[in-house]
Amino acid sequence: MPTEPISLAAALASFDTLWSPRVVTRVNDYDVRIAKVRGEHLWHTHDNTDEFFLVLDGELHIALRESAGERTVRLTRGEVFTVPRGIEHKPYAPVDTALLLFEPTGTSSVGDRHDEVPDHVDATRGRPLEPR
Repeated sequence: MPTEPISLAAALASFDTLWSPRVVTRVNDYDVRIAKVRGEHLWHTHDNTDEFFLVLDGELHIALRESAGERTVRLTRGEVFTVPRGIEHKPYAPVDTALLLFEPTGTSSVGDRHDEVPDHVDATRGRPLEPR
């Protein structure tokens, strides 16, 4: 774990890969991850954990399949949203977007159940930040 302050701007500048979250730090048994995203992710579900999104820059849409039907939430810079465990969802970013995610260490970026993973999505449990 880092013992010095972390600049999110510097951390985001350290990688270019889209849909490939990087672990910035840990809080107890949770990862604090950052990601760069654009375009579509995939429909997926986390059976045992909620998924927290904070938009650092850009815009994120999250399509949700709930018991009442399908809806989409739209987040802009500074807005947060938590997808409850067990809810099928599909993030989409119409523009270059930076996210902060908070989830239990080891959580898969494509959930426990998901559509086929496209080539542009990194199915990971969080990659470490690497110096440039």
